[in-house]
Amino acid sequence: MNQTPLRIAVLGTGMMGLPMARRLCQAGHQVHAWNRTPAKAEPLAADGARVHAQAADAARQADIVISLLENGGVVAQVLFEQGVAQAMAPGALFIDMASIQPSEARDHAARLGERGIAHLDAPVSGGTVGAEAGTLAIMAGGRPADYARAQPVFAALGRATHVGPHGAGQLAKLANQMIVGITIGAVAEALLFAAKGGADMAKVREAITGGFADSRILQLHGQRMVERNFAPRGRMTVQLKDMRNALATAREIGFDAPVTTLFEALYSAGVEHGLGGLDHSGLFVELASRNAMQ
Repeated sequence: MNQTPLRIAVLGTGMMGLPMARRLCQAGHQVHAWNRTPAKAEPLAADGARVHAQAADAARQADIVISLLENGGVVAQVLFEQGVAQAMAPGALFIDMASIQPSEARDHAARLGERGIAHLDAPVSGGTVGAEAGTLAIMAGGRPADYARAQPVFAALGRATHVGPHGAGQLAKLANQMIVGITIGAVAEALLFAAKGGADMAKVREAITGGFADSRILQLHGQRMVERNFAPRGRMTVQLKDMRNALATAREIGFDAPVTTLFEALYSAGVEHGLGGLDHSGLFVELASRNAMQ
């Protein structure tokens, strides 16, 4: 338990928010939870969290407010239209751990700063497995003093790195998601290619383990492909959102991203074909269907 427990509000207790809020409870912090669908927050009561019906009520109780909401538009709505920013005390810290566009993060930081509220954008990578184990990679953008202040929070959740000013955390997360989305496609296409030619897909994955083609994606997502197990951890729709955010940011900064453009189109096709509820490794299904493979 921390020597000085913090009062922390967690807004958004879905697949990532629930285990992260639970770890903060286990670290000894006083957690106030809110979710748009209350039933998703109620299990945290057993861990000692107080569940609120309104986001502003949760934020009013907190020194630090953490967002794990769906996208930048939802973050802005909850902050500035549902009363969270107004409820937060001057000097409080807002940590946005959702994946949104860097420009949105900078805008939120500026608007909160006018109210005397500090801001960090600190999206995460590691999925539900990392959230449950407290091994998330956390990419933080904002002022160094605010990053230092957030260390008790980050310590309960994983390994944090301060990567630059406001918006830089989201840039790092988009880079992460570009790598993840593209690598999932590479692994899926390679395994399908091998299977189409007559090789055993599981044995191909085993054979290339430990070589230059090995990766966490090959190990985790490749296994899901071999097993055809696409129960959602990170959904296809979320991966598509991230690819589109990356391309929107690329246009803003004048960067040509042809590989990400290609994979955005592939994930988009998968979602259009009804695969949006699958794990993002379900891109395998879209590529398999293009090759008449089951």
